[in-house]
Amino acid sequence: QVQLVESGGGLVQAGGSLRLSCAASGRTFSIYGMGWFRQAPGKEREFVASITWSSSSTYYADSVKGRFTISGDNAKNTVYLQMNNLKPEDTAVYYCAARTKYASGYAGLGLYDYWGQGTQVTVSS
Repeated sequence: QVQLVESGGGLVQAGGSLRLSCAASGRTFSIYGMGWFRQAPGKEREFVASITWSSSSTYYADSVKGRFTISGDNAKNTVYLQMNNLKPEDTAVYYCAARTKYASGYAGLGLYDYWGQGTQVTVSS
């Protein structure tokens, strides 16, 4: 089992920045990659960004490219999401996720085995 705990959410004005953190514990040696997803009220959960531990390859949703940066610290078993130039449409609960197996793709919810409890990000206009 892998446990994930997110932190760093909050309220910020449009144009501002936030940094989310996700600390993994438990069987962290089994983690192949980690990702961030978000879910706004009344909408489905959607992919935001992901990173693979072995190659540090990163992937982003088009809506956040150039504004968000995902990074990881293997020694601390922690993944970060730096969010700059935030927009009201970025308002959502942000979830951290971990995958333990290689499979084609990076954005599908079904690729991830473990999920955090989520952290609220609210961007005011």
